[in-house]
Amino acid sequence: MASALATTSSSLSQGLRSAQAEFREGFLNQPTIEERFATVRNAGRRAFVPYITAGDPSPARTVDLLRGLEDAGADVIEVGVPFSDPMADGPVIQASSQRALQQGVRLDGVLDMIVQAGLATPIVLFSYLNPIIAAGKTV
Repeated sequence: MASALATTSSSLSQGLRSAQAEFREGFLNQPTIEERFATVRNAGRRAFVPYITAGDPSPARTVDLLRGLEDAGADVIEVGVPFSDPMADGPVIQASSQRALQQGVRLDGVLDMIVQAGLATPIVLFSYLNPIIAAGKTV
């Protein structure tokens, strides 16, 4: 059991490092979250950080909504990774996660939507650990 866990953990780490490198390559000119918050702080204002569940109402619409949030002045966008049992979240996020999952949205699809949006706004992924572990098993 310990050996299987170590192998899974190693595979997960390797897969996530590869995905991070590929994902990061598309965002090299994007400001970091730290830089964005420093800009906001220096301007003497509060940050606008909206949340969206990726894949709700649809993957294509998510890309449009992400672009719209950026156009509306979002300083950082929090993108939720759909999860089948989001018990720590309220009913709105639970329902949006279920709708996204019904369309087959998973972590890799969420990352694809973000890349397709081509944003200059920093992104924060909001996720439970389970979807990340599940993604590591398929790498």
